[in-house]
Amino acid sequence: MSAQNSAGIQTLLDAEREAQKIVQKAREYRTKRVKDARSEAQKEIEDYKNKKDQEFKSYESEHTSGNKTAEDDANRMAEDKIDHIKTMGNSSGKKVVEDLLNAVMDIKPEVPERVAAPPKA
Repeated sequence: MSAQNSAGIQTLLDAEREAQKIVQKAREYRTKRVKDARSEAQKEIEDYKNKKDQEFKSYESEHTSGNKTAEDDANRMAEDKIDHIKTMGNSSGKKVVEDLLNAVMDIKPEVPERVAAPPKA
């Protein structure tokens, strides 16, 4: 019976080793599937992000073109006004400086009315 028990124990040990191999393969397969799923999900996330970035850039370019035109018009108007002011300054600049100097140099002191009249008692 000892040989039969020994053969039975050996068969059980072989079956246990075979079961461990099957479990190990199942774990490896599951780990591989999880890694594959993660990489696939990451790829989908990247694709979705790129798609949304492209949509945003398209939307932005459509809606900023009006602002660019308005900005260019405002800059052009400002440059025109600056040129007009410079032209006026060049044409009448000497007279303005002369008038300022005359106003500073020709002093005509006057006493204000409330200081000039003494308060009535």
